[in-house]
Amino acid sequence: MNLPTAAAWAERHQVAVYLVAIAAAVLVGWTAPGAPSLAPAITPVLGLLLFATFLAVPFAALGRAFADLRFLTALLVVNFAVVPIVVLGLSRAVAGHEALLLGVLLVLLAPCVDYVIVFTGLAGGAADRLLAAAPLLMLAQMLLLPVYLLLLAGPQTVALVETGPFVEAFVLLILLPLAAATLVQRAASRSAAARRLESATAAAMVPLMALTLFTVITSQVRGVGEQLADLAVVVPLYAGFLVLMVPIGMVAARLARLDVPASRALVLGGATRNSLVVLPLALALPERLALTPFVVVTQTLVELVGMVVLVRLVPALVRARDPRHSGESTPSDRKAPRP
Repeated sequence: MNLPTAAAWAERHQVAVYLVAIAAAVLVGWTAPGAPSLAPAITPVLGLLLFATFLAVPFAALGRAFADLRFLTALLVVNFAVVPIVVLGLSRAVAGHEALLLGVLLVLLAPCVDYVIVFTGLAGGAADRLLAAAPLLMLAQMLLLPVYLLLLAGPQTVALVETGPFVEAFVLLILLPLAAATLVQRAASRSAAARRLESATAAAMVPLMALTLFTVITSQVRGVGEQLADLAVVVPLYAGFLVLMVPIGMVAARLARLDVPASRALVLGGATRNSLVVLPLALALPERLALTPFVVVTQTLVELVGMVVLVRLVPALVRARDPRHSGESTPSDRKAPRP
C-alpha cells in the first residue's frame, strides 16, 4: 500500500484508528512498567501534530479568519462567560475537596488552543478560524484564569498557581510550530523538498493524532488508575461538561448566525479544554495537592474518548438545512476537510 493510499484509508477509518490507539495505550500504559517515562514526549509529539495542522491551513486565509468578529465574539462569550457558569455548577460536587476542586477548575476553565484545531478539521469545521483565534484564547485564559480561580476557589488557591508553564506552552505549542509551518509554506512555491514535506505531513495527519493519543494515555493511565477511587467522582463531571457544551455551542452558533464550518468550530472550541497546557501548572503545586495533576489527566482521558465520538457526531448535528441555498454541502456529500 503506497503512501497516498494508506493516508486515504486512514482518513476513511479515522475513528477506528483512534479507538485502536486508545485501547493499545491503555493496555501498554497499564502493563508496561516504564510507560510513565513517556510523559516528556507529550510536548514534542503534540508540537509535531500542531505543526502538521498549521501546515495544512493556508495562511493567506488567516487574516480573513481573524477578521471574523462574529465568530471570535461568539467563541470568547462561550468560553469566558458561559463556561464559567457551567463549571460553577459542576464543580460544586467537589467543592469540599481542595485538590479535586482545583484540578476541575484549572482544566475546565481553560479553552483548548492545540488539538481542538485538529479535531475541528476532522469534523469539517473552520479550523482556520480557530487557528486565528488561538493566540487570543491563550492570552485571555492567562489573564482570566486567576480571576475565576479567585472567585470559585479563593485567594489561597490562586497563590499556589504559577503562570510560567502557560508561557512555555504558548512558545512550544503555538509559536514554534506556527513559525515552522509558515516557513515551509513560503518555501513550497520554489522548493520541491518543501512541497514533498507538505504532502507527507498532510498524509500523516491521522497517524500523528493516533500517536498523540497513544503517548498521552500510555504515559498517564497508570497514575490515574492507581488513584481511581479518589478520581471517580470527577469522571461524570467531565462527561457532563462535554454533553452540556455541545447543545450550548449549537445554540450560540445559531444566535450568532454562523455558517456550518464556523458552527462546528464553535461547538468543539467550547467543549475542548486545555488539559495538556494546564498540566504543568498542576504539577507545580505543593505536595498536599499531589492529586490535582491526576484530576487534570483524568479530564484528558475522558475528553479524548469524547472527541473521537464528537468528530462524527458534530457533523451530523451541525449541518446545512438546505445545501442548495446555503452553499454548504452536508457531510454525506463530502469528506471532512483536513484542518
